[in-house]
Amino acid sequence: MMKTAELVDYLDAILSPQTINDYCPNGLQIQGSEQINHIVTGVTASQALIDKAIELCADAILVHHGYFWKNETQVIKGMKYRRIKALMLNDLNLLAYHLPLDIHATLGNNAQLGKLLGFTDIQPLALTSPQGIVMQANLDEPYTGTQCQALLTHHLQRHCLHLSPPSDKPIKTVAWCTGGGQHYIEQVAELGIDAFISGEVSEQTTHTVAEMDVHFFAAGHHATERYGIKALGEHIAAQFDCTVSFIDIDNPV
Repeated sequence: MMKTAELVDYLDAILSPQTINDYCPNGLQIQGSEQINHIVTGVTASQALIDKAIELCADAILVHHGYFWKNETQVIKGMKYRRIKALMLNDLNLLAYHLPLDIHATLGNNAQLGKLLGFTDIQPLALTSPQGIVMQANLDEPYTGTQCQALLTHHLQRHCLHLSPPSDKPIKTVAWCTGGGQHYIEQVAELGIDAFISGEVSEQTTHTVAEMDVHFFAAGHHATERYGIKALGEHIAAQFDCTVSFIDIDNPV
C-alpha cells in the first residue's frame, strides 16, 4: 500500500513534467482514494479501461492519454461526464503523463519501442524539442523496406503501412516518434536518415516520401504507445508494495 501523494511525487520526480510544455496537465488529473493498493495502467483513459479498473477494484488508473486537452471543450457532459462520474463514484485516482512519458530515456514510449525492435546505438534526433521526442539509430545491417515492415508487423502484432520512395533504397539509418509524430518526417529526411517510423500517417506524408526520398512506416498510434506505460507500471510495481495490472484495450488505430 502507498499514499496517492507518494505515488504522484515519485512519478513527478522521475518524469519531470514541470520541465515540459505539454498539451494537457500531467500528474494527478482526478483525485480519488488517499491510499493505493492496486493500479491499472493503460494507454488511454477510455470508458472500457475505467470499467475494467472498477471490476478489478483498483484504486488508481495510470495512463498516457488522460483528459483536459488544450482546446477541448471545458463543458463536462456526455462521454466526458460519464467517464469522470465513474471515476469519482468509485473513488478512482486518474494519473496521466503525456510528453514526459514519450521522451523518458528508459521508460518512455520511444525508448521502449526502440528496445522492442532491437535497435542499438539509440540517440535523440538533433534539433527536436523536447529532447527525446524523436529518436534515431544506425542499423547493424541494412534492411529493405519490406523487411522493416515485417519487423514492425511482427513485434506490434498489427499490419504496418509502408510508403516507399521511388528509389526503394536500403535502410541503414532509422528514426521514430511514437503516436501522432508523422509531421517530423521532413526533419528526419533533411538529416539524411533513410526511414521514419510513427504511429499515424497524413495525406501529405505520401508526397514527402516521394519528394524527399525517405521510407515511412505508420505502425499505429496505440500500438506504438503500449510499451511506455507498461514499462512504467512494471517499474512502480518493483519500487512499491502494490499490485499493477496492465490492460491493453484493443485499438486498430
